[in-house]
Amino acid sequence: MKKLLLLTAVAGLFAFSSVNAQTKAPKLSVGAEFAFPMGDFGDAADFGFGGSLQYQHPVAANLLVTGSAGYTSFKFKDIDFGGVTIKGGNAGYIPVKAGARYYFGENFFAAGELGAAFSTEDGGSTAFVYTPGIGVDFPVADKGSIELGARYEAWSADSSTSGFIGLRLAYNFGL
Repeated sequence: MKKLLLLTAVAGLFAFSSVNAQTKAPKLSVGAEFAFPMGDFGDAADFGFGGSLQYQHPVAANLLVTGSAGYTSFKFKDIDFGGVTIKGGNAGYIPVKAGARYYFGENFFAAGELGAAFSTEDGGSTAFVYTPGIGVDFPVADKGSIELGARYEAWSADSSTSGFIGLRLAYNFGL
């Protein structure tokens, strides 16, 4: 019985998304990322920057599912321990996320994604990522738009969470 319900739900989702896919096309987005650490993470890191790719696929009139991957580098502050200074340096991460984006009206959206951030450093860990956000698309061509988004992003690993405010400036290509 459970398999029949699951099969029916999946078939309904594909039927629903194929009907609505005719009204809105998928998009590929290329963007610049900027991160401003908060809380304890802000005590250790100055800022972050990087780039990302995002695929957006319509499943309903105003709802798109998203998949994204990118690279973010954080610059860490020097830390002074009673006269001994530990140099901060940089650390790189590869965040990979999936989620959804809902459009309120023509251009404004709210989004949420879940995923993982993989450290590029030796001995670095992998963190669970969650990120709610908002943004706006400014159409600039028949199949293109410029996107400006803001989000809170949190990375949880080893019983601690590092959070930051993220800004994304991107170009969306209609496919």
